Amino acid sequence: MLERLSKTIRPWALGLLALSLALPVQAERIKDLASIEGMRGNQLMGYGIVVGLDGTGDSSSQAPFTLQSIRNMLERYGVTLPPGNMQLKNVAAVSVTAELPPFARPGQKIDVTVASMGNAKSLRGGSLIMTPLRGADGKIYAMAQGNLVVGGFGAQAKDGSRISVNVPSAGRIPLGATVEREVPTDIAANGTIHLTLNTPDFTTAKRISDAINKALGGGVAEALDAVSVRVAAPATPDQQVGFLSYLENLDVTPAEPPARVIVNSRTGTVVIGSNVRVSPAAVTHGSLTVAIKEGAQVSQPAPLSGGQTTVTPTSEINVQQEKKPMFLFAPGVTLQEIVQAVNQVGAAPGDLVAILEALKAAGALKAELIII
Repeated sequence: MLERLSKTIRPWALGLLALSLALPVQAERIKDLASIEGMRGNQLMGYGIVVGLDGTGDSSSQAPFTLQSIRNMLERYGVTLPPGNMQLKNVAAVSVTAELPPFARPGQKIDVTVASMGNAKSLRGGSLIMTPLRGADGKIYAMAQGNLVVGGFGAQAKDGSRISVNVPSAGRIPLGATVEREVPTDIAANGTIHLTLNTPDFTTAKRISDAINKALGGGVAEALDAVSVRVAAPATPDQQVGFLSYLENLDVTPAEPPARVIVNSRTGTVVIGSNVRVSPAAVTHGSLTVAIKEGAQVSQPAPLSGGQTTVTPTSEINVQQEKKPMFLFAPGVTLQEIVQAVNQVGAAPGDLVAILEALKAAGALKAELIII
């Protein structure tokens, strides 16, 4: 794991290292630490047709469901197509998705995302035909239609060569759907409001409960677990709005985050929390590089000698080993001291990841190591 991770990070981002420095914990608003239970979005999905493409649509032979959808749509408008396989290069079958935000009312506009379901090469320039968007219960909650905004671009030549920038087979329609049905939202069921913490933490939940009780009186709030805080709420909706407006703007000092080291193996970014500590450990770091250069030597016989020309392969091997000293981590070493020790031996930030992985395996790293 150590060797694999080091080889993965090192070629990409040797100089990129994001460090979370030791900053004092500041008070934050409750609205930034928690959300109100019941205030949630709902996922919507639909199946639609994009028309008006410049010859980059689905192939009827490889995506027959596109042709079937066109036939069904035209039949509803009284158009009967002759039998046979039509070639519709300007049409593509797509999936349409959106999120219905809480408290959305009929007539409001929401954004939609459109993605090709067949083998369309690009959706650039296309227009989505009116598509119903359904929720998990099968009911229609919005209707989508409009011109697509595609961020990708693709081009292909007759010889098979192709260039593509981003993903041209997906796009968005800003404010492309109109809400048709309202989702009932009850945030104060049984006279109580539940606050759901964005990051589960018993200390933060207790501090939120204490802050509310200090501001509104004892017994108003109660921390149920590391995620939920129950708050007694007014009975009428008009009082609830003012109560929640006051509640979400209360300041609370959250608990310090746990000690974590997060490594993004795709970009080579490393984030180290300020609470990371290392127990006593001795570390040595170095690498062995073997370079092999292949060549060929031609042997030419003398004229009229009757010999044959031969080719003899040659190899040149060069071995280099970095000489780096061993360094010692004392008990309770901080993040700054870790970085200084690694810099003293000339290790790159990518090598720091390998060192932390080795410390974790040895049980000397007192933090959670997360690789994404």
